Amino acid sequence: MKYDPSRRGFLKATVGSACTAPLTGLAAALPLAATPLAPPAPARSSIKKAVLISMLPEKMSYTDRFQLARDTGFEAVEAQTVKDQHQAEVIKKAADEAKIRIHSVMNMDHWKFPLSSSDPAIVEMSIEGMKTSLHNAKLWGADAVLLVPAVVTPQVTYKQAWERSQKQIRRLMPLAEELKVVIAVEEVWNKFLLSPLEFAAYVDEFKSLWVKTYFDVGNVLLFGYPQDWIHTQAKRIVKVHLKDFKRKEDGYTWVNLGEGDIDWPAVRKAFTDVGYTGYVTTELEGGDESYLRELSKRVDRLVLGV
Repeated sequence: MKYDPSRRGFLKATVGSACTAPLTGLAAALPLAATPLAPPAPARSSIKKAVLISMLPEKMSYTDRFQLARDTGFEAVEAQTVKDQHQAEVIKKAADEAKIRIHSVMNMDHWKFPLSSSDPAIVEMSIEGMKTSLHNAKLWGADAVLLVPAVVTPQVTYKQAWERSQKQIRRLMPLAEELKVVIAVEEVWNKFLLSPLEFAAYVDEFKSLWVKTYFDVGNVLLFGYPQDWIHTQAKRIVKVHLKDFKRKEDGYTWVNLGEGDIDWPAVRKAFTDVGYTGYVTTELEGGDESYLRELSKRVDRLVLGV
């Protein structure tokens, strides 16, 4: 909102003809009414914008993809696990050339090889995938790796998912501490960690600075309210995913930010309330430059409040 800077609060005095003092002298002797002060403009949020690497055109080189992210208003990129060391080095060089930060890594093995599996071989593959992701993060300068901790299935009970995943994450904690990279546990549609209180308790049981929350705004909408989860997770949150979700009579659909059922003003206020100042990463369908530029503006409006 723009405010008129002109001063309208000067005193207007009417002087009767019987007054003997000069009009100008009387006006000078009387105090001016206080000029109403305009309310301060809201400060720009210190939250930082990022885009998931898979949203950038795959046909482009990594350098061009990262430059496109910068050009469309994003300050950082979330990468995904890369097992080939040469390719990992290429990605690092491209990010350096584009002068953009890789702020986090999305682990790619946790669905195919869940830590909650009863098969030791599958668990070991999951552990190795997380180790690769943690080393990727160290190489790229990222400070967190996203992990889906467990998957509840007809064969894996909720209690087993809790206990097995925590046991395996504790195996990874020494490496996370050594590399100074947080294991950021995300809530997804895995029939696990279905309430904000439960999610907070799960993270707290590690009693570690190296296991925190990766909060996805859209994933909780089927069974909760993002602003409630944000207030409950509070300082546990180290990273955030952004997407929107719309319920339909015959199901649901993922939609662009601001076109679904998320109460974005409430979400923005919740982030302010808990003092979140980290990265928010868009996790949506990819697109071209005009799409990404418009999406960046949506993040400005809906999340940063500008």
